[in-house]
Amino acid sequence: MTIEWRYTTRQDLGVLSLAGYLGAEAADRFTGAIGWALARGTGPVILDLTGLLGWSAGGQIAVAQAARRLGESGRRLELAAIPADGSLVPDATCPPVPVHCDLAAALAAHGARGTVKQWTTDDWPTDDWPTGQSPLAPALI
Repeated sequence: MTIEWRYTTRQDLGVLSLAGYLGAEAADRFTGAIGWALARGTGPVILDLTGLLGWSAGGQIAVAQAARRLGESGRRLELAAIPADGSLVPDATCPPVPVHCDLAAALAAHGARGTVKQWTTDDWPTDDWPTGQSPLAPALI
């Protein structure tokens, strides 16, 4: 099982939403998504885990590596909606990773409004979110 992703730019931040299971086998795809975010956005990257079914230790390591990679580029990684089966425990080499209870809280913390551009993988789910709507629905913008 792998992940699907959607990257959305907003004014001075990006939202990288994941769906599926983030395990070691999905780490390369996730790393590619982080590269996409670095090349196409500015400011912090909110990693929206609303659609994530779970993550393994390998997936959590990939997230910690992404936080380091973004930090090296002068950007910060923030998490929204961590899966119930565990939390990210970064090591001392990882920059601080702010955690928000959900995407709405993360966006509100930044005063984020509107979508500028959006990219997705081919199999990105459209209505598989727990609320029955995409996290970028107008109610959250």
